[in-house]
Amino acid sequence: MQNQWNPEVAAHFPGDLGQCVYASRLLGADPDLVLHGGGNTSVKIVRPTIFGEPEALLYVKGSGSDLARIAAQDFAPVRLDHLRRLTTLETLSDSQWHNELRGSVVDASAPPVSVEAMLHALLPAKYVFHTHSDAVLAITNTPGGAERIRAIYGDTVVIVPYVRPGFPVAKHCAAIFQAELSARTTGVVLLRHGLFSFGETAQAAYDQMISLVNQAEAYLASYPVPPAPVNMPDPQLILRQELAELRLAISGAAGTPMILATHSDEQTLRFAQRPDLAVISQQGPATPDHVIRTKRVPMLGRNVAAFRADYEAYVQEHQSRTSFALTMLDPAPRVVLDPALGMVAVGRSAQEAHISGEIYRHTMTIIAQATAIESYLSESAAEVFDFEYWELEQAKLKRQGRPPMFAGEIGLVTGAASGIGKACVESLLARGAAVVGLDINPTIAQLFDRPDFLGIRCDVTSEEQIIQALERTARAFGGLDMLILNAGIFPPSRRIEAMPTAEWRRTMTINLDSNLILMREAHALLKHAPRRGRVAIIGSKNVPAPGPGAGAYSASKAALNQLARVAALEWGQDGIRVNSLHPNAVFDTGLWTEEVLQARAKNYGLTVEQYKTNNVLQIEVTSRDVAELAAEMCGPLFAKTTASQVPVDGGNDRVI
Repeated sequence: MQNQWNPEVAAHFPGDLGQCVYASRLLGADPDLVLHGGGNTSVKIVRPTIFGEPEALLYVKGSGSDLARIAAQDFAPVRLDHLRRLTTLETLSDSQWHNELRGSVVDASAPPVSVEAMLHALLPAKYVFHTHSDAVLAITNTPGGAERIRAIYGDTVVIVPYVRPGFPVAKHCAAIFQAELSARTTGVVLLRHGLFSFGETAQAAYDQMISLVNQAEAYLASYPVPPAPVNMPDPQLILRQELAELRLAISGAAGTPMILATHSDEQTLRFAQRPDLAVISQQGPATPDHVIRTKRVPMLGRNVAAFRADYEAYVQEHQSRTSFALTMLDPAPRVVLDPALGMVAVGRSAQEAHISGEIYRHTMTIIAQATAIESYLSESAAEVFDFEYWELEQAKLKRQGRPPMFAGEIGLVTGAASGIGKACVESLLARGAAVVGLDINPTIAQLFDRPDFLGIRCDVTSEEQIIQALERTARAFGGLDMLILNAGIFPPSRRIEAMPTAEWRRTMTINLDSNLILMREAHALLKHAPRRGRVAIIGSKNVPAPGPGAGAYSASKAALNQLARVAALEWGQDGIRVNSLHPNAVFDTGLWTEEVLQARAKNYGLTVEQYKTNNVLQIEVTSRDVAELAAEMCGPLFAKTTASQVPVDGGNDRVI
């Protein structure tokens, strides 16, 4: 592991807390040390109270903060002497301990205090850093882990057996530190939990962390992981329906829609094809801080009824072990392993699924390395369960509050690179959905840089590209809940007697035929949506009130409207609702070129500006106006509505 400390960069982080911020970011940037909000750092600083009296404070990383992006305001200042004194108590309940932690914070705007603040307080050094080093965990998570750590570090490291985080581990460490800490001590290893380093400067504590990890990596180098062959899947394999069925089953177990991200790369397949997978995948996480429930499910080729039966047994076993409501902590796995598919990472959002996948990737590495040394050993199921249902973990879940409207759901929008389509993507994302955007414009791939968006360049006139896009959707997020059909063209204004056949056919192909294909191919996914599928079709005012010179456009939109009505009739038995909205004169879209706008205004004898507000309310309709209505059509307000046609046009006298 490379030491990344740069004195020139460090100089831009003034003060003791600034130095801690810089070191924290270095540690957080290395996923072999810290993953997604894990790890912990602190610095001890003496500051005057409001009375001008000096007071020792522990600035410790706030719970939930990301070390890679941490700032000074993400640290909670806690009264140091109070924390240390708490360890003199014989017992302290979780609620009492949590109350004492919160009460010892001297800044009301500070984030929640980390549950490991007391460990940082007990270590006497100014700076204390804590990571979940893969290399150290690979060693400690073996039957002879403690002996191996002692062989590597000798008496320069204090070894602490695993104890659940909170007051128990603080009390346990207080006794051990008092007996074993010395001038020779350079670190603390909490077995099957993590590594602590410390120093009087941030650089010294950081350097010590890197040195300790490098010693562990040097030890692992003498136990190389033996290579294993990998059977790669057929890249043309179509899995979208099976993935949608899997998602429906997992969502049923969770009691809420879930996102499923499929990983079929070499690393995940090699692990999923291990001959000991049935045992090794069920032994628990590398550290209880990273609880990832796994289920080994040979999914491919199985019928969904058999899969559901597996889940019923799984849920019943989980429920029998706790009195907590499943809405607080659901029994669904966060990783599903399949030898032919690899890994399916699960989460209540795309970000959660991403985190589950990243954590388990590192768990795979740790398991492979531990078994190369000896064998993999994690905490017992009871200990992991106790941590998962620990009172403070439950309180953390409660603090997360009510999830957004479309949390765990997936939307697909066509014509998504600009105008109404882009606005629809933004409206769905704002409501918590993961969104796939299709557009022929290649810029769609970079439209949004976030884990809950997938942009796919797709020519909707190509049946093959539509099928590939739906397959990518299922592999990225697990299925489909909401389909917004927006892609279309508005050809140049022409009277019927001047209409070229090629222009007519092209308009029908894009505005009508492509939507038929997309609806047909998406049906199997929408049918397996946990909250039932929804389709919102962006129609046009020209459906009820066509205009002169727009024969091809008006006819294509009218035909699409009829297709939507038939779909509502046919798909109602599958719980899928289909609704249309008819915008008019939305000028911030790609359809309205200056040429088209001038031609349409001329047809009505109006100026361009008059044409833009040519409605009853005399207001301009924007893409966002249309998008917000489309999103609401997919929401609970329209839960009992299908086949509706709603205008969003400022009021059109011809329609009225």
